[in-house]
Amino acid sequence: MPTEPERLPFFVYGTLRPGQANHARCLRGRTAGEESALVRGVLLYEGPGYPYAVRGPAEAVVHGDLIQPREAVHDAVRAALDRLEGHVPGAPGNLYERVALRAECADGRSVRAWVYVAAEPLARRLRATGTPVPGGDWLRRPRVHRTDAPSARPAPPPG
Repeated sequence: MPTEPERLPFFVYGTLRPGQANHARCLRGRTAGEESALVRGVLLYEGPGYPYAVRGPAEAVVHGDLIQPREAVHDAVRAALDRLEGHVPGAPGNLYERVALRAECADGRSVRAWVYVAAEPLARRLRATGTPVPGGDWLRRPRVHRTDAPSARPAPPPG
């Protein structure tokens, strides 16, 4: 019988961050705490409307938020996030893997947290041909790289 995963907080770096669409869908009203944090040794790559985190060099940094689900709903939140991220524990073909990494909080604390990172086949492709997110912060990336920004309206005809 498989054991239940640890009840760790989640480090989120893209559409699950506060104020983003998937935070509203999956996390709003279900958290006991949310704070800015970062994870080292991970690179962030552009995706089709959402980012991918990929294990990288030790000096790489991804900025995001540490989300602590309320105790009563922790398992339900984990299940919802696993579904959203296309993660089935132990299954081949996952888009993301849920791994425990160290997140650093603004006050200097280091906390083990669940982080969804690109599964290795995808991670290899991203390392070879992907576009890194400058500065490792999905919310502060340059607008020219934003894939979730509203489409520009065509210019009116001259005249």
